Amino acid sequence: MTTPAIDDELLSVRVAELYYDEERTQDEIGALLNVSRWKVGRLLAQARTDGIVRIEIVHPRARRLGLERALRERFTLADAVVVPVASDDDETMARVAQAAADHLTALRPAPRTLAVSWGRTLTAVSERLPDGWARGVHVVQMNGGVSVNRRPGGAATLAVTIAQRASGEVSLLPSPAILERLETKQAIERDRTVAGVLAEATAADVFLFTAGVCDARSAHVENGYLDAADIDELSQRGAVGDVLGRYIDADGNIVDAELDSRTVGLPLDRLRAADRTVFVTAGRAKHDVARTVITSGLCTMAVTDEETALTLLEEK
Repeated sequence: MTTPAIDDELLSVRVAELYYDEERTQDEIGALLNVSRWKVGRLLAQARTDGIVRIEIVHPRARRLGLERALRERFTLADAVVVPVASDDDETMARVAQAAADHLTALRPAPRTLAVSWGRTLTAVSERLPDGWARGVHVVQMNGGVSVNRRPGGAATLAVTIAQRASGEVSLLPSPAILERLETKQAIERDRTVAGVLAEATAADVFLFTAGVCDARSAHVENGYLDAADIDELSQRGAVGDVLGRYIDADGNIVDAELDSRTVGLPLDRLRAADRTVFVTAGRAKHDVARTVITSGLCTMAVTDEETALTLLEEK
């Protein structure tokens, strides 16, 4: 004799086939199977709960709400945004950048002063922000970014773009990220203009930043601050990447105090003390540094891709 539970399971399969494959209404299905419309609805819900039916939203701006909830709960984040991975890394990064732009646009209360770092990821975010994403935002550069090899664009361009699209003002930090001599760095930070920008960044109500990898793809290598030998040494000392130009290990500690003393910008403790810090990261190469940022209290909000989120959640 067949049990009612098995009957309901088989009925769920048939209801799902009629509803999703044959596009019948719940009323039609009820009439065909001689059950009430309400039972059809319950069986459809049960089919999803039991994994008989799986629904996937494949739009590039879709979000993985279950993973977002898991990240918030696991790492005590105020918010998280997770988007599907794409077929290649560039497209995945583009999706994360778009999600970060959407997140900033929807952020309430909107930032009055937004402190920003720089890099390829944040450049992509700035390019996707719509005109009028906010009104009158003061954008402040929070770490040095004047390129040693005079590459076009970069830190100043993305900060200006974010401000312009919010009809706001911008304060740029007129300094390289890393200086060759400590004395030069100290002199630059005593300059009234530089000191004023850093004070504005310190007082920001929202901080937007990304993290860099500790390998030859580093923006610091690309922009002429460090060379391959420097990166190798940092890696050997345990560096997993950089945040605001400051190289950190897996626990979020500075790995080279001397290099850090020549780095221009806010200290990482300012991020840890802030109420709203938005971290944007994408791609497998950044999994290690993303883990460190999220687990060491450097962000309150994270925008990332599905693979990164799963990697973080699967670890003990």
